[in-house]
Amino acid sequence: MSAVAPLAREVLFVLLPRVVLLDLAGPVDAFRNAATHAPGSYRLRFAAPQPRLAAAGGLTLADLEPLPQSLGADSIVVLTGISGARLDPELPAARQVIEWLRAGTVRPGLLMCVCAGSLLAGHAGLLAGKSCTTHHAHLDELRRIEPAARVLDNRIFVADGALVTSAGVTAGLDLALHLIAQQLGPRIAALIARDLVVYLRRAGSDPQLSPWVMHRNHLHPAVHRVQDAVAREPAARWGARELSAVACTSPRNLARLFAEHAHCSPLDYVQLIRFALARQLLAQSRLDLERVAWRAGFHSAQHLRRVWARWEREPPSSYRTRAALSA
Repeated sequence: MSAVAPLAREVLFVLLPRVVLLDLAGPVDAFRNAATHAPGSYRLRFAAPQPRLAAAGGLTLADLEPLPQSLGADSIVVLTGISGARLDPELPAARQVIEWLRAGTVRPGLLMCVCAGSLLAGHAGLLAGKSCTTHHAHLDELRRIEPAARVLDNRIFVADGALVTSAGVTAGLDLALHLIAQQLGPRIAALIARDLVVYLRRAGSDPQLSPWVMHRNHLHPAVHRVQDAVAREPAARWGARELSAVACTSPRNLARLFAEHAHCSPLDYVQLIRFALARQLLAQSRLDLERVAWRAGFHSAQHLRRVWARWEREPPSSYRTRAALSA
């Protein structure tokens, strides 16, 4: 007798007019890819107070289902953000979603808030006594909405029981990958990250200004080429000669280009990326500090500690403890 396949976990995206498309598209593609790698794992649904709405940028989304009155016990409800300086809870669509959440007729297994989605949850009274976050532009607003919430600054995402909240835009993708890793395993999450060409997933304890994206707000192709190579293999042998060979220029000119466009030296950038990898290994593995240092490209644990102090005030051991508590 063949085994009965488990029912797919419902992922319900609740949308408002002016929804930010990246808040929506990142998690949608993560869960969609998960269902490809693990067939039957997720079923996506899209609901709104009205069947059609205009997203930020003018794209019209149609055939949206009404807010449901029941969901599976293991479902995920995703509240996405909207464009604008603030979320007006008195707008009819926002008011309808807030009342729907507040009524409690739907009790999902997980409530996932991306960006200003946390504000909706706050207005509905779902954040009292909870640790949470949102986009840095909305942190003060969230504190005003729900003074009883523990609103954490400078976090990619925060998990507190059945509530998970993230910073804005691309952080929703990091949070979706985190949930998929918990529910389907890290191998599936890693495959999805590769499909979506996400470098290395950030952990919830990582700051919103991630080292992986620092010093990259420029358009110089040779500097980006070097940064891409270092990000792909942080532990490789990266001296001035090897870095300049990637850029197809001299070490002296590469140093000038980095100073002008990335506002750091090439070797400083290598150390920053190695530090970022070491921090990720500390948060996501049980490797001892010597092995973390070796995998990240440092000569020794002592070398790692010396470089670590440039970007983190707390020592590696304390960081590992804090990352474990916030996971």
